[in-house]
Amino acid sequence: MLEELKEEEIVNKVGGRFKLSTLIQKRMIALNQGARALVDLRTPDKMAIVIQEIMQNKIYLDLSGNLQTHEATEDEEGGTVDLTQPAE
Repeated sequence: MLEELKEEEIVNKVGGRFKLSTLIQKRMIALNQGARALVDLRTPDKMAIVIQEIMQNKIYLDLSGNLQTHEATEDEEGGTVDLTQPAE
């Protein structure tokens, strides 16, 4: 799992080490506050979940630095969802 962090692919995917660090931090906070995982990974290791979400293009930072997802919600056909905001 941490091997992925040593690869340049994940760094390039998010646009640099600072953005990667920020994305991981924000997603870990969301998971710790009860957000559901966006990947089917049977592990209690939240860092492994975050890494897989990044590698599978499930999460990203928008231009404002907010955590977003490509997952469709129940109310939407597609689009993005700000994962840092509480669900309505």
